[in-house]
Amino acid sequence: MGADNTSDLREALKTVAVALKHTGLPFALMGGYAAWARGGPEPDHDVDFLVADEDAVEVAARLADQDLDVVQPPEDWLFKVYTQGAMVDVIHRPVGGPADREEVLRATPMDVLSVEMPVQDATDLVVHKLNSLDEHYCDLSVVLPTLRALREQVDWARVATQTADNDFAAAVMFLLERLGVVGARA
Repeated sequence: MGADNTSDLREALKTVAVALKHTGLPFALMGGYAAWARGGPEPDHDVDFLVADEDAVEVAARLADQDLDVVQPPEDWLFKVYTQGAMVDVIHRPVGGPADREEVLRATPMDVLSVEMPVQDATDLVVHKLNSLDEHYCDLSVVLPTLRALREQVDWARVATQTADNDFAAAVMFLLERLGVVGARA
């Protein structure tokens, strides 16, 4: 990852976070930058925010009213915001179904790049990361360092329950147990 890309992503993160705060609707930093804020490795391709599915249309309109470039791609589970030379995904229907306000409100206020913003709960973050694994995306070299970095912040029993239907997630949980990252399940 180049320094310019990192700088662009960080500026976009701050710009969109402040704009989301101005909407007055709940949101949370999620994905790679949420993991980074909680001690994981820094991502290199985009910034992700989470909003409740019921708020998505209004959030998009309010961001556009703030002169941000909001684009609805063909995918119906997110919209994109382009700013500061970078792309920001605003996700409202992550893998597993529509996001509800309860999940968004579990986020913890944290200082990220000198901007206070809600950051997704570590357990929810790991559930999303594991449930996104499938035969098309299963790069454990990206996943394992993040899970290891967040290990003490995660309710692993809840992760196991909420990812039980995903064979890729189950395989990662097995590997995490074998590596001693998480304790063995009874």
